[in-house]
Amino acid sequence: MSFGTYSAAMFARRGLLALSVLASTLVGPLLASATPSAAASVPQQASAGCRPGTVPMVNGASVDFTAAGEAGSYLVEGPADSSADHPLPLVIDLHGYSETAGIQADITQLGSYGAANGFITVTPQVNEPVQHWVTAAGSSDQKFLIAVIHHAVSTLCVDSHRVYVAGYSNGAFMASALACSDAGTIAAVATVAGIEAASGCHPSRRVPVIAFHGTADPFVPYKGGVGPAAKNLPAPDGNGTIGSNLSSKVDGGIQLNDLPVPVNEARWAARNGCAKSPTTTTAAKGVTLIAYKCPGNATVELYRENGDGHVWAGSEAMLDITSTVGPTTFAISANQLMWKFFRNHPL
Repeated sequence: MSFGTYSAAMFARRGLLALSVLASTLVGPLLASATPSAAASVPQQASAGCRPGTVPMVNGASVDFTAAGEAGSYLVEGPADSSADHPLPLVIDLHGYSETAGIQADITQLGSYGAANGFITVTPQVNEPVQHWVTAAGSSDQKFLIAVIHHAVSTLCVDSHRVYVAGYSNGAFMASALACSDAGTIAAVATVAGIEAASGCHPSRRVPVIAFHGTADPFVPYKGGVGPAAKNLPAPDGNGTIGSNLSSKVDGGIQLNDLPVPVNEARWAARNGCAKSPTTTTAAKGVTLIAYKCPGNATVELYRENGDGHVWAGSEAMLDITSTVGPTTFAISANQLMWKFFRNHPL
């Protein structure tokens, strides 16, 4: 789930948000520093988009895209010096419920962060009365997103060993679902305010997962269930609210389970063959890291943001909508931590 009300002030901050990306590099530098791992020995795998004659990436472009019977688009952002002979990691950034790709790009600023740190960001959407992702296995939305990934790697110079998915809220549920269905393509996933470990998930390989979640989330409660704020969101077809339709088929797989967040993390850890008990440490003021040791570098980590709401940690955009989503921490940066995690977990 996610929120659907944004103040005009949020969009007035658009230019300032780019500056916040630079500022965020000063937050938790030790957390963001690279650590030696076997990941460094995984060679690059140039995608079809690296072939001679490929049209160079147009930074900031919106690409119309149709697949699986659905019409939509995706935004492309990356380093200004991207070229067809230098494969770059690819991060798919999935929006939350009732948000557009443009709003997601404003919230996360992963495009700007990637431009500064050497990866391409693709932010997709399907055109719907109310923007959302149907996360049920085999859904048209899942097929659309996999087609987006294949299109991106065939038209952009991507390192096929380093394709990742990040998602916020309903987009985090979808990132979780894609880790189940397309583990052979997706190296690792990051979930913000919405990790899910649905039953019936049988990935072809162990998928590393990094998650972020606030303990005071009014949409996707840390302790499980459906938050009161989520029930007030519009239904997928725009008629009524989600709250009046949660027990019917109209939810379309948007809310697949309501387990507590730590239980979802533990289920992912069990799926990856990890140690039965996690280690718990203080990551930063007000932030607890709950991490499982797992074979094959298939790490599962949860950053528990104590007192935070339905937020993307370190995002300046959250400040203008605190009354809707709740408080956020700037003691950590979700962008920094997920990118460090992705770097250390190639396919």
